[in-house]
Order: sequence, then C-alpha cells, then structure tokens
Amino acid sequence: MIYFKEEGDFQAGALMLVDKPLRWTSFDVVNKVRSSLRAKCGKIKVGHAGTLDPLATGLVMVCTGKWTKRIEEFMAHEKEYVATIRFGATTPSFDLEKEIDAEYPCQHIDLQLINSVLPSFLGKIMQIPPLFSAIRIDGKRAYEKAREGSDEEPEAREIEIMELEVLSFNHPDLELRIRCGKGTYIRSLARDLGRACGSGAHLIGLRRTKNGVFSVEEANKIEDLVAKLQQND
Repeated sequence: MIYFKEEGDFQAGALMLVDKPLRWTSFDVVNKVRSSLRAKCGKIKVGHAGTLDPLATGLVMVCTGKWTKRIEEFMAHEKEYVATIRFGATTPSFDLEKEIDAEYPCQHIDLQLINSVLPSFLGKIMQIPPLFSAIRIDGKRAYEKAREGSDEEPEAREIEIMELEVLSFNHPDLELRIRCGKGTYIRSLARDLGRACGSGAHLIGLRRTKNGVFSVEEANKIEDLVAKLQQND
C-alpha cells in the first residue's frame, strides 16, 4: 500500500508500508526506496518511522518528500509485535545477534507462572534498554561503547505496555503478542520476563504487525514495491 498527499507525487509526500525482510536493516529499506525513485524523482528525501532490528521482520513505514516531516508523528503511534522468547539462556544483545553467554534452569517455567508475572509488565513501567542499542550514553551510541568492551547500561526510562497476550507456549519457547508505546524494546522485555520467571531468556523471533492504524497485512513485499516504483507512469 502507498498513500499519497497528492496522487502519484512522491515529492509532495508519500507513505509506503513495507514488510521488512529478515536481516535487512530499516536503512536498507530506505536506501532501496530512494534508489528505486531516483530515475522518476531525482533527488528526494526518504526516511522511516521506527527502526526494526535486522533480525526482526514486519511493518516499516517509509515516508518521502514533504511527508518526511510526519515521521515523528508516525513514530509516536502505538505498535504491535509478535515475539518469540526462549527461556533458559541469555545473550549480550538479548537476541540471536550474539552468542549465548549464560544458561539457566527453566524446567520450572510453565504457563501458570508466565501468566502470573505478565501483569507486572502492563502499564507505565521503567525499562533498561539493551546495551547493544542506538541509545546514547555520554554522547555515544550504546552499541559503540559495548563493542569497545564497556558494560555500562543505558539509563532506565519510562515506557508503556498496553496489552500482553500469550499466543502459544511450547517449552522453552513463548510466543507473545505485545501492544506498546514508543520506545519499548522487546529484547529488554524478553530479558526482564526471564528474570521475573527465575531464569534467563532472550528473543529468538520478532515481527512488527501494526503501527497505529496501519497493519503489516497492507504492506508491500520489498521486491513488489521496487517494481511499482520503477514502472513507467
């Protein structure tokens, strides 16, 4: 789906819904859109509303032209994710980007325990972002400091989680639907959920399914979008 301020005018403003492929960065998507528009539009502003990690898939909102000024507006919308969390081990990145650094007992974790701790994560809560993240610490990106060997954590900040729904639990893997506000790190939620259950945990799968009123079901596959953008009017 592509929404226009003025039909067919990418400079006036367009919003493109993209289903980001696995291992692509959000900037890869932006660069692909920009290069696909070059022949038609020449130099054009392109940006995205909300970063997805390379190991996540799903909805990325790409704005062009004058609608890049609306990026902050779109980023402020509620988001929905489907996450797969594995109990029993942790990684430095809280996901599969880094190798397992510690293992924990998890045989005691069952659906009853999970359902008993989930309410503690609802509402406005304080969350510590991942060490491997783009959060700034003393003017430097956290992931840059981490790669230099620093283990200094970013400061906790307030986030809001509106809804948590267990979709399935096949020990040790939990599939969870999450509706949350801006700035929520699902990787941190996985870490904290593991701790709350008396174990460790990390994220092994993540898909963004909604951003505000927009759904990934409306989104373009990247190859289909490129074909649309490169076709002659």
